[in-house]
Amino acid sequence: MKKVKAFPFGVARRVTASEVQAARKAIEATLGKKRPVRGRPPKGPGKYHAVSIRLNPKVIAWAKKEGKRRGIGYQTVINEVLIRASA
Repeated sequence: MKKVKAFPFGVARRVTASEVQAARKAIEATLGKKRPVRGRPPKGPGKYHAVSIRLNPKVIAWAKKEGKRRGIGYQTVINEVLIRASA
């Protein structure tokens, strides 16, 4: 079989939403557990505001390690700690 040097994007088709859903269900069935939700949190009034903040590299490293251990994002870990501290 001949090796293709470049992917033919001109003739490739897009994957439909139903195909993506079927693939997700097949992966979940094979692994026996749900896949983690990825991406941005849902938008809405009063939900989240985008900010830029400088943090100590040790804090970032801890949050990333904790997030990986819990299977969530590091920004979620930081958000949860801040919410607990403000309550």
